[in-house]
Amino acid sequence: MHLTSNAILAEHPDFYVINKPSGIGMHTEESELGIIVQLQQLLAPNPSAAPLFPVHRLDKGTSGLLLVARNKGAATAFGALFSEHAIDKYYVAIAGHKPKKKQGLIQGDMAKSRNGGYKLLRSMENPARTHFFSHNIPAKNIAGMHARLYILKPSTGRTHQLRVALKSIGAAILGDTRYGGEPAERLMLHASALRFLWNGEPQCFVCLPEQSNDFVAIDWQQFPHIQSPWLYHWPK
Repeated sequence: MHLTSNAILAEHPDFYVINKPSGIGMHTEESELGIIVQLQQLLAPNPSAAPLFPVHRLDKGTSGLLLVARNKGAATAFGALFSEHAIDKYYVAIAGHKPKKKQGLIQGDMAKSRNGGYKLLRSMENPARTHFFSHNIPAKNIAGMHARLYILKPSTGRTHQLRVALKSIGAAILGDTRYGGEPAERLMLHASALRFLWNGEPQCFVCLPEQSNDFVAIDWQQFPHIQSPWLYHWPK
């Protein structure tokens, strides 16, 4: 899997916003280059492109919006924004089972489980928190099942948090074989929107997985707030 120039969605003096394809990891693994190295090589002809600093991460199988800082000052500022939960992140996911509830808050401490996975605990010492809304996908029968669309807004950023959260309500993501999801071409999880203030100026980026040819085909117009997920009635 290789990053191409059309993956760069926005260029700011302090950061890039890219649409990370599924299948590219954050870090280089053996002969497979990580996303930051690939972006650096893509920008190499531009002398102002270096250095680059990752400020958050997406799982290898997750596609979508990724912020990359272009200088140390920006990286530090983004670190503070993420720590203060001042960057709103929204995801879309497809799951093949009807959940125990159609919307709400999934929270709990997370602990390592078998085979490099994680599990959600009942304890609340330092809980991972994920709000969600879900929708039926009309007239769709995906992988032999009636699938649902999930709009996810995490307020914490733990490893595998969204995958574990949906697993905990009986709705493992399609393609997530680690957590019992039904088979699919890939992990059907995509970072679809980012919203934050930068130097007092509002920044908003939206990229639905329709720009990717390996995600389940959906008529996104069926869901009126999908292009502006902050309009859902998220709890404060």
